[in-house]
Amino acid sequence: DLHLEPHSISSTKQPVFKMKIAAASVIAFASSAAAFSAPSMTFSLGKKKGKKAPPKPSGASPSADAWANAGPSLALPFATAPATLDGTMLGDVGFDPLGFSTVPVGPWFTGLEGRNGQIGNLAWYREAELIHGRIAQVAVVGFLAPGLFGTLPGNDWTGNDAYSNLNPLEAFSQVPGLAILQIFLFMTYLEVRRINIIKEEGENYQPGDLRIGQGESRYNPFGLEYSEEAYAEKQLQELKHCRLAMLGVFGLWAQAQASGVGVTEQLSAALVTPDYYAKAGYFLPEGI
Repeated sequence: DLHLEPHSISSTKQPVFKMKIAAASVIAFASSAAAFSAPSMTFSLGKKKGKKAPPKPSGASPSADAWANAGPSLALPFATAPATLDGTMLGDVGFDPLGFSTVPVGPWFTGLEGRNGQIGNLAWYREAELIHGRIAQVAVVGFLAPGLFGTLPGNDWTGNDAYSNLNPLEAFSQVPGLAILQIFLFMTYLEVRRINIIKEEGENYQPGDLRIGQGESRYNPFGLEYSEEAYAEKQLQELKHCRLAMLGVFGLWAQAQASGVGVTEQLSAALVTPDYYAKAGYFLPEGI
């Protein structure tokens, strides 16, 4: 029997308790965060195209029409997917319980017309998913790299400890202001370039396309030349990595916020402190 004495949780064991809270937060968030995932406008090879929805009645909203013609969800067999998710798009498994894919984008987005018209509603949602996912992937690296590979050295101008903090939430306010300004200027350049590409391509724009990689008139520093099938598979891999990174960075943020130290510091302590090994025994089968 496990008996707990009042106030028996010592200060050395509190990080374990906080880590459980952060993990529980990530699990709870995962059930809802995927609802923001919209299907790609890039086609998926080898899938049959779903049936077209019948013409909607006069006066019916796009959202109501999509749910009226809903079909079974591949992700949740007991749930339904709106007609906007017919399984033909890359990464589409019919998971949209909150119906984001049925909601038209605001006029500011759809009003960005280019030479070839304007991109579709679902393309905007996929564009947002890819952009947020790519930022999240960089953020995950930023959370882990300082603890794994070390931090940048300081100097008399920045301060000797300007880059020494392994907790990104605290390091953000510790580094010099000019370092933060460089990041924002680079982000501004990328955003302006992205919007200009969208305006130029119009309805022919592929979500997430920054004109980098294989293809004509593109910057291709690694000489990528995938086949059509392999290229579609790489796109799907990126999409999955984006979704995992968005969930992962939320967990890293929650843990850093709860503990006040970097994630690598916490993992290191868990591997060398006997108390942490004892805690693991509560959840693992006997003999492991």
